[in-house]
Amino acid sequence: MMAAETHFETLALDDDEGAPFSARLISTVHAPINGGDPLLHPPPSPSSSSSSPSSSPTASSASSAVGFVAFEPQNGSVSTSAAAAAAAVEYTKITVSDPQKENDPGASIVSGSGTYVSYLITSRSAGGGGEHRVRRRFRDVVALADRLAESYRGFFIPTRPDKSVVEGQVMQKHEFVEQRRAEIQRYLRRLAAHPAIGRGEELKAFLRTPGRMSLPATAAVATGAGNVAVPAKGGRDFFRMFRELKQSVTNDWGGVRPLVVEEDKEFLERKEKVQDLEQQLTTASQHAEALVKAQQDLGETMGEFGLAFIKLGKFETAEALLNSQKIRASEIKSFATAAVKASRLQRGLTAQTAKHLDTLHEYMGLLLAVHGAFAERSSALLTVQTTLSDLASLHSRAEKFEAAASKSFGGDRSRSSKIQELKETIRVTEDAKSCALRDYEHIKENNRNELDRLDRERHGDFIAMLKGFVINQVGYSEKIANVWATLAEETSGFAKKSN
Repeated sequence: MMAAETHFETLALDDDEGAPFSARLISTVHAPINGGDPLLHPPPSPSSSSSSPSSSPTASSASSAVGFVAFEPQNGSVSTSAAAAAAAVEYTKITVSDPQKENDPGASIVSGSGTYVSYLITSRSAGGGGEHRVRRRFRDVVALADRLAESYRGFFIPTRPDKSVVEGQVMQKHEFVEQRRAEIQRYLRRLAAHPAIGRGEELKAFLRTPGRMSLPATAAVATGAGNVAVPAKGGRDFFRMFRELKQSVTNDWGGVRPLVVEEDKEFLERKEKVQDLEQQLTTASQHAEALVKAQQDLGETMGEFGLAFIKLGKFETAEALLNSQKIRASEIKSFATAAVKASRLQRGLTAQTAKHLDTLHEYMGLLLAVHGAFAERSSALLTVQTTLSDLASLHSRAEKFEAAASKSFGGDRSRSSKIQELKETIRVTEDAKSCALRDYEHIKENNRNELDRLDRERHGDFIAMLKGFVINQVGYSEKIANVWATLAEETSGFAKKSN
């Protein structure tokens, strides 16, 4: 991919979305994941209520408090590009909260449960646009996703949360409702962060207008210059779909080169690089999960180790008769306390590692949207190929009718009528071809712009991920080292007496 000069930082909309690496890690990482991105909005230390937090990992690690804090970079200022990107965001706040169980008056006996869960969606517009509150159910989110798929063909549209196949069985469980609430909030924030979707009417209507979302009969291909009306997928007639299927089979097995083929070499090269990126991300994500799991196991094992020595210290204290035995019991207790502190710090490090490396998982999800945009491009090209093939066939038929008509004396009314019908069909098909070509060109432009944006934002996001990961590794490692260094100093005198 072409290197871009402008680099964007992570938008503030995702600052408090410190989701762990996968659903498995949500339940296994015990320490709470700190909300804000330490690179953009460093959270203060729990012990800093009376003094300003230091921007140095070394200073942070000197604190004796065992708090799960995200360590700050030495330069905590927000970059100019990040500030510019945040200023361009249409919504400064989107939260999903207050899930409520409601009765569904439209539910039938056949459909099953007559209840659903609605969520309060609060959004605040940039530039003093005020705060808006609406209630939505998951069905509305699905309708929004369908509408965006029609209106923004060729864009990398964030993937919506999946609909659980066992939703009716688990809807009463708080864990499921909370997980879905978080997924909807994250999804809406991703949409708002998109430069085109975030300013679109679809998202605005979803966030501001009460009621259920519905798909329009036609959709518009969103571009920077304007919208081009094209038939929605749901409005395609059966015969058109059949002709496109026939054209696809002809392309694959007919051995005949279509009149229009994908010849954009730059796009084909970038598409291949995206596929390579997906493979690399898959491998990196797997190793990142293994790292998080190993750090988690280390923290849990250290905690169990400390608890075991706490019990040993209590036993020694109960059995101690001599002063030396009491000193030994005290030293065992100090060692156990240090191990428990190190365990808590290790769990904090694990949570922060999962938060930062989750960027890999995020981009794997984004690549699903990339594949969808590329599929739209292929579909639009197939439509162009089909209309051109139809035109060639119609022109051939018209030429045969006209040739036959010229050989007959006195003319043939039925044949002339058929010729006129063919000409009208050719005119309509020409219009369809023009529309299909415009649709295809707009999708190509959208693909190109989105690939450029992916290059820019990937650079900033990966740099932020690595910086956050390294800073927290250093900070927590120093705090853990200080715990053991303090213990070593406290026990050094007793060790000398023992020798």
